[in-house]
Amino acid sequence: MHPETRLAIHRARAAELRAEAEAHRLAASVRRPRPLRARLGWTLVDLGLRLATSPRRPALAP
Repeated sequence: MHPETRLAIHRARAAELRAEAEAHRLAASVRRPRPLRARLGWTLVDLGLRLATSPRRPALAP
């Protein structure tokens, strides 16, 4: 393969990879809010755990 052709292919591929990396970086930086169903579910789990576990009471001295 001719060196000039190989270099052109390399540059084109490098540009594609940089664009793909930038798109991935931008997509990862956008924080999506959780759906209401997920937030409600985790709130119910938290509430259930609080109700199921009793607070520790100090032992009574004899």
